[in-house]
Amino acid sequence: MNGNDVQSNHLVALLPGDGIGPEISRAVRKILSAAHAPVEFDVRLAGMTALESGDDLLPESTLDAIREHGVALKGPCTTPVGEGFRSVNVLIRKSLDLYAAVRPVRSLDGVPTRYEGVDLVVVRENTEGLYSGVENEITDGVVTTLKVATEKACLRIARWAFDFTRRRGRKKVTVFHKANIMKLTDGLFIRCARQVHEEEYPDVEYGELIIDAGCMRLVQDPTRFDVLLMENLYGDVASDLCAGMVGGLGVVPGSNIGEKIAVFEAVHGSAPDIAGQGLANPMALLMSAVMMLHHLGEKRDDPRCDEAADRIKAAYNRAMADGMKTGDLGGDLTTDAFSQAVIDRM
Repeated sequence: MNGNDVQSNHLVALLPGDGIGPEISRAVRKILSAAHAPVEFDVRLAGMTALESGDDLLPESTLDAIREHGVALKGPCTTPVGEGFRSVNVLIRKSLDLYAAVRPVRSLDGVPTRYEGVDLVVVRENTEGLYSGVENEITDGVVTTLKVATEKACLRIARWAFDFTRRRGRKKVTVFHKANIMKLTDGLFIRCARQVHEEEYPDVEYGELIIDAGCMRLVQDPTRFDVLLMENLYGDVASDLCAGMVGGLGVVPGSNIGEKIAVFEAVHGSAPDIAGQGLANPMALLMSAVMMLHHLGEKRDDPRCDEAADRIKAAYNRAMADGMKTGDLGGDLTTDAFSQAVIDRM
């Protein structure tokens, strides 16, 4: 952006989601406004709220808005277990080809756990594997599901992980896999990772671990890891495992990134049992909004986004260190009170 450009705000699609989603979305918008973040929101429905309004689970108008703006911030959406409609999250990722799920996990002052000094990133291939949705009932009592891996998808997620590692000044990519058993699918995944490392990113340290041994080493000492690269199911499980090391899903952000579109989201559930009571923790969505601002700052060459993101991050770090926490983290603050505590520290 040069000196002759008019710095307008960036329009972002906002999907508040279900359950506690609308209230944590309001809290995050309040904090972004106080930080003078240069964004405006185009609010769209998805999930149960869309169904209850008489629309589809994931309205085409919502997808169109995300495509138009290129960036979205999304609250949690309800997904039935074992029956009912498909996951809104999966539908969004597949519809928009958001192939890289990125989950930074770091220890926070004021959130004591069994671990200290955790600072890693889980990068997960987001479109294939066992989440491809290819399931069949062969006969009564017998069902199958198909694990899909393509060279195209394996190469692009490997390139994304190595490029991210280099750009962020990180040191090492470690692939978790089960190629000793799934020699074709996971075998392809690690062959592609090796190829990208050797041919394009030889300066980045590289390692591989069988998924079960990798998880054991994670819980022994997560500080030995930097960037973890995995296929879909492993990344889903391991990212939640890592979140548990720093306080849970309420204190980790998430993003789903494609070639031209990025959706930033709270990865926890919609918690309908506490919806509307002012008890929800907005930290995960707030941290995801900070990721979104850095993404906008980088992609659209707008330092205002990074400045606002840094203000917000410094403020919530201070708030957490000062013991300003909601009930899920052992505190007694309401959603609004926590938001105000963050604003007071800007």
